[in-house]
Amino acid sequence: MKNVLITGGAGFIGSNLAFKIQKDFPQAKITVVDDFRGSNLKNLSGFKGETLTFDVAQKEWLKAFQNRPLDAIFHLASITDTTILDEKKMMFDNVEGFRNILGLALQKKAPVVYASSAAVYGSQEKPMKEEDAGKPNNVYGVSKWTMDQLTRDFEGKLKVVGLRYFNVFGPGEWFKGAAASMIYQLARQMLAGKRPRIFKWGEQRRDFIYVKDVVEATLRGLCAKQNTIVNVGTGRSTSFNEVIEALNEGLGTSLAPDYFDNPYDFYQNFTQADVAKAKRDLGFEARFSTHDGIVDYVRNFLLPSAKTNVVN
Repeated sequence: MKNVLITGGAGFIGSNLAFKIQKDFPQAKITVVDDFRGSNLKNLSGFKGETLTFDVAQKEWLKAFQNRPLDAIFHLASITDTTILDEKKMMFDNVEGFRNILGLALQKKAPVVYASSAAVYGSQEKPMKEEDAGKPNNVYGVSKWTMDQLTRDFEGKLKVVGLRYFNVFGPGEWFKGAAASMIYQLARQMLAGKRPRIFKWGEQRRDFIYVKDVVEATLRGLCAKQNTIVNVGTGRSTSFNEVIEALNEGLGTSLAPDYFDNPYDFYQNFTQADVAKAKRDLGFEARFSTHDGIVDYVRNFLLPSAKTNVVN
């Protein structure tokens, strides 16, 4: 990895990836492309590579790479706020941005690892296998499903690996506000001495995966022997009650949940990744359980940042 492009590199997962590559491949020339609509420059504090401010769904940024070699492209830029209802905007930004990336990769003969999403599965109360996709609940999920379909046109022409991230949490998500993980939001409530508020009766379950594992899976995408799309999760579901138990352990508190009625009839009560294909195609298996990831996150990032008022 001598010449690396990360789109969305100032975002949550993108910034974690940029610093991991910077640490493990110190000779790599890393270029981040980000328009900072859904990210924050503070996430790149200490980044030694180049940062270009462009919207990847537009065309003008491609000129900056006409004479640049590229050995790897990690495409993480997209609108990720699932509450956005503007279908034209969501589809254009996410799908056309990806189309630009694929065209650039074909020109440079560079492999692409891109962020898909568990949102392509919609509401399914069973471990989700890759072949179960195509029933998204919202336009965000539709945009990611459409991206997955685009990769078919490049079979045999270009190495493309899609990663269906499940519920990611960890350092670097602070700027997302209401779109940050529930683990982050509940932790902030508890750090303020408040009881954590969750829907009755806290038995809704998610496949929460720590961002450190997500970065590992993303890097492993480059080593896939063939084009593939795989789930990136722990393979286990964790209830919100269990999340609060882990948060209490990490924080050294004993705050009981504050249960309230769920107002949403479209709420997703369950997510769990079937991870067999990720093990087979990428050799990836999550190193952190959700519990251990939460404790690491709280003790090494959230508690220190709360004491020093430094965001994480």
